[in-house]
Amino acid sequence: MTGSAAGGEQNHGRVRSEHRRTRSGEDFDTIIGFLGFWAVVLVVVTVWMEVTAQPAVGWALGLLGVLLALYGMVRLRRRLPARTATRKK
Repeated sequence: MTGSAAGGEQNHGRVRSEHRRTRSGEDFDTIIGFLGFWAVVLVVVTVWMEVTAQPAVGWALGLLGVLLALYGMVRLRRRLPARTATRKK
């Protein structure tokens, strides 16, 4: 027998559109947090390299790339609907 445990219909792996939008918004938040963390790490490394008079151009360019990616992700995230769903415990 191929029914679900609750006795309702199976969705065969399909996700309703409202759940998909919320999920994608959460994915964007995760990526933004990841990029934010690495931006902070690269700021510290770049400042340290400058203070110790070591070459910091590569670190600064990496920081620029991460900041541009972060800016783009924040702009894309604004287009998505606000999170309204709560996680089940």
